[in-house]
Amino acid sequence: MRAPIANQNAQRSRIWRDAIERAVRTRGARAQVEALDALAEKLLEQCDKGDVAALRELGDRLEGRPTRDVDMEHSGSVLVYRPDSEDAALA
Repeated sequence: MRAPIANQNAQRSRIWRDAIERAVRTRGARAQVEALDALAEKLLEQCDKGDVAALRELGDRLEGRPTRDVDMEHSGSVLVYRPDSEDAALA
């Protein structure tokens, strides 16, 4: 399913990504690698401390974000969301 036409979330993400890439490019090639290695080490340190956000980020980077199945049922002109029992238990 595609995002609505006026959805600006992808553009905002791209702006942030571009800013990070510019910041990394301002360093020399060796400094870029060292800076990214240092950031990766900090992420692992946070994971060691049990930081849930860091653990989630590490999982997303290593495994990719999990896909989520959404069952939608068409009822007239309205789409009705019907979560499965596992999703309902998490809500």
